[in-house]
Amino acid sequence: MRDLAWGIAATGGIARTVGAVIAAEPGMRVAAVGSRDLDRAAALASTLGAESAYGSYAELCADPAVDAVYVATPHAQHLEVAEAAIAAGKAVLCEKPLAATVADAERMVRLAREAGVFLMEAMWMRFNPLIQRIAGDPRFGEIRSVQASFGFVLPYDRAHRLWAPELGGGALLDLGIYPFGLAQLLLGMPSELQVTGSLAPSGVDAEVGGVLLYPGGRRALVEASLLGSYPNAAYVVGTGMRAQIDAPFWAPRRVVLSGPSMEDEVHVLEPGESGYVGELREVRAALAEGRTESQVITLDDSLAMMGLLADARRQLS
Repeated sequence: MRDLAWGIAATGGIARTVGAVIAAEPGMRVAAVGSRDLDRAAALASTLGAESAYGSYAELCADPAVDAVYVATPHAQHLEVAEAAIAAGKAVLCEKPLAATVADAERMVRLAREAGVFLMEAMWMRFNPLIQRIAGDPRFGEIRSVQASFGFVLPYDRAHRLWAPELGGGALLDLGIYPFGLAQLLLGMPSELQVTGSLAPSGVDAEVGGVLLYPGGRRALVEASLLGSYPNAAYVVGTGMRAQIDAPFWAPRRVVLSGPSMEDEVHVLEPGESGYVGELREVRAALAEGRTESQVITLDDSLAMMGLLADARRQLS
């Protein structure tokens, strides 16, 4: 099977990081880079060994040499790029969150399903082998509690994308999606959500603390903040076993499993493995098998998370 040829939409830090992973992964290559700045696109294309560079996302998506488009733009531009890629019949791996709004995410999913084109949210946490180990280990029994935090201090600057509402800024979409997402993975969608927090002068959410409630008293305690430095670790407690997920919990390299009737088990991420590699391999496998959705993170999962984050944001307003 020939190499899967990727087009990279955007040239920021995450585009460079994932682009380098693509370039190093057997069976894949970066064929083109697109940006609204042609010089930046050309520079990244040269770094990644791509044949083509474009000064627009539309040109990138129209390139017949591109099989799949990795969307690494700010959240507010996800729909624009994904829509062009889907219209061109390209598979789409879109950075999390899937879109800036529920309506945009719903449109992306509808377009992909109508066209029969692969679409997946790049929630790399779900593809981390250590996270997958926890999610698939029956020794936890019934998971009763999940605790997770993601926070750091980001001085307020209205021009920074995380403080800018027009760019999809705020703690929830960029940071909160990880602790909320861990709870979704391990406990499902809650029956009730209670949040507190504060807003920035620009109107975006600056911090949020949430309690996700589930039937039978199960719960998740989650925090995300641009105002304070948090442990950025996570803890999972089940009736049979518990897990400590070292920071950063969304991309852990070490977890410790323990319980009353077992010696501590320390699991370390193997060299060369990461959530980035896993999500890229999932796209390739899906295309080879003719699937239009991921088996690891479904489009319904992504839509449910968008709705949950929107609910949290409404409670802060």
